[in-house]
Amino acid sequence: MTKEILGVKAPKNNCTDQKCPFHGQINVKNELFKGKVIKKDINRSATIEWNRPYYIPKYERYEVRRSRMRVHNPGCIDAGIGQEVLVAKTRPLSKNKNHVIIKIIEEETKETKKKIVTKKIKTEEKSEDQE
Repeated sequence: MTKEILGVKAPKNNCTDQKCPFHGQINVKNELFKGKVIKKDINRSATIEWNRPYYIPKYERYEVRRSRMRVHNPGCIDAGIGQEVLVAKTRPLSKNKNHVIIKIIEEETKETKKKIVTKKIKTEEKSEDQE
C-alpha cells in the first residue's frame, strides 16, 4: 500500500482493486487534471468534464468549450456525481481509460447546497429590510 502519491495522502478506506494507485499495482505520472464528475457507472468508471475559454478573433470574444475524459474510479475513493476530483495519468487501463481519480477536491452534497441557498435568501431578506 502506498501512503502518498504526488502529495496526495491515501484514503482511509481500503479496497481490493488492482487498478487503484494506493492499494493496487498502478503507477501514476505527474500529469494532473481537475474536473467535475458528470457520469458514473458500476464498472468503476466515471466521466469528468471541465470548461475552458476559447478566444474567437473575429468577434474579439471568448466562448466556453468543454473537455470530457473517461477515468477509473477506485472503490476506496468512489467519487459521486457533482464532485470536483483530481485525476492523474496512468498506463492504459482499458480502451478509453488512461487516467485514475486520486483525490476528491470538493464534496457537493445536498446539505451544502441547502446552506448556500439559505444564505442567499437571508442576504436578500436583509437587503429588502434595509430598503
